[in-house]
Amino acid sequence: MTDKNDIFSGDNPFQIFKRWLHDASKTEINDHDAIALSTVDVDGLPNVRMVLLRGIEDSSFVFYTNYGSVKSQEISTNHLAAFVWHSKSLRRQIRVRGKVEKEDGKKADDYYRSRSLKSRIGAWASVQSQPLKSRSSLMEQVEYFETELGDKPSRPSFWGGWRIQPLEMEFWADGDARLHDRFRWRRATLKEDWNIQRLNP
Repeated sequence: MTDKNDIFSGDNPFQIFKRWLHDASKTEINDHDAIALSTVDVDGLPNVRMVLLRGIEDSSFVFYTNYGSVKSQEISTNHLAAFVWHSKSLRRQIRVRGKVEKEDGKKADDYYRSRSLKSRIGAWASVQSQPLKSRSSLMEQVEYFETELGDKPSRPSFWGGWRIQPLEMEFWADGDARLHDRFRWRRATLKEDWNIQRLNP
């Protein structure tokens, strides 16, 4: 593992994130790319849930979901979100806040096709976040779409990606006696350069 004094090095926060995620892929038992995604409803009440980070692009982070889900509805209201990635094994975390836009094109199609057939069918069968009468009724929907769509279902129009474009990223690593190392990358707009500050623990 890289020495702690060097893990923060780099001129690009997305490359640092990729490096940390790669490190975690070797040490985490499950889902090293899981993030806790936070959104806010129309009354200002926060919501948080775990999702899987499925892409780190040159200037954004991408995850996929049902556009009818609560998280998607809340994102659609203000186009803002935050998330935290945490690795217990490495004792590191990254916090991200920024603006959000849809990923509803070829990349969403490609990712959908990369999923298992059961997961692709499940995207059609589940009316995500809505009340469910019973588990058996859900499985009936799965069976219906398996018959209806066959083994090459297309991506549903109500399912796709969201791209988070950060205005702020904070890298944190555990320190002795809780004297942690923290570096915050911040910019006022997406077009501006990053300002980097070391923070108190």
